[in-house]
Amino acid sequence: MKIGIANDVPMAGEALRRVLKASGEHEVAWVARTGLDAVRLCADLRPDLVLMDLDMPLLDGVEATRRIMANAPCAILVVTARPQDNVSQVFRALGAGALDVVATPVLLGREDGGAALLAKIATIAKLVKGNPAPLPVPVPVNTAQVARLVAIGASTGGPAALARLFADWRPPPDTAAVVVQHIDASFSTQLVKWLGEQTSANVVAIGDGDHLAGGVVQVAATSDHLRLAPNHRLRYDAHPRDAIHRPSIDVFFRSVAQYWERKATGVLLSGMGRDGADGLLAMRSAGQATIAQDEGTSAVYGMPRAAAELGAAQYILPIGKIPAALSARSGGTT
Repeated sequence: MKIGIANDVPMAGEALRRVLKASGEHEVAWVARTGLDAVRLCADLRPDLVLMDLDMPLLDGVEATRRIMANAPCAILVVTARPQDNVSQVFRALGAGALDVVATPVLLGREDGGAALLAKIATIAKLVKGNPAPLPVPVPVNTAQVARLVAIGASTGGPAALARLFADWRPPPDTAAVVVQHIDASFSTQLVKWLGEQTSANVVAIGDGDHLAGGVVQVAATSDHLRLAPNHRLRYDAHPRDAIHRPSIDVFFRSVAQYWERKATGVLLSGMGRDGADGLLAMRSAGQATIAQDEGTSAVYGMPRAAAELGAAQYILPIGKIPAALSARSGGTT
């Protein structure tokens, strides 16, 4: 991959350059020392991927990401020192279109910093090439514990879309809301905390074996795939190991299609690639309602577009109208 580096700290930029060179698989296209330079270079010499720092002169990483996605869209990975200490900026960048976040190797103080960065890049490379791995279909089981289930999948731009959705809709006591968001497992706890701060809904991380909980927003919180189990508990599963996304939205949606016979709604929000499109189609084929976010309000119209092209989305709606659609089907507060 041709990779641009946007970082104003020479030591950090050099560490990133060394990691990429040592991999033998990637080429440094350019190095930008300001956010404004990163925007200009993306327009003039568009790379396959940008490693974007958050704190930079002239334009910070959030605004630089927003402008790049508006004018010369390409994959963006936030690479910054101590991302756990910059939660608000990280989620703003993810909302603007960044794919994921990882700590800067030189500042990790751990030998696996370069490996963690290269693993993220490898995942993004598969996504950019548009070659997702096939996913197995779970075995059908007929049980139920709550009256309604809302299954939500999100990726690039997802945090902001989720915040908007749950600001205007809270699941009622008889409705379970389960979220699968593509994000680094080490940052999932911060996602739960941040979402809880954006809405009055009760937002919790899912533990292996948790029951579906009415009136609660439950968020997948590991790098393993989330499945709905036969007893309607939520279980994590490492397989399929070769899936591009961890956790995979398709895996969860398909398990809902197979295991859930009461009312359900599948919602596929903004994201690059096509994860969730096949699973949403499985839910619609099972007689469940399905919604995809529209192009105009999606940070990246990849996953929703794939769902629309498959005929998986019964409704294609702007993010601002999805809460009302959920209320019409399952009740809840708007």
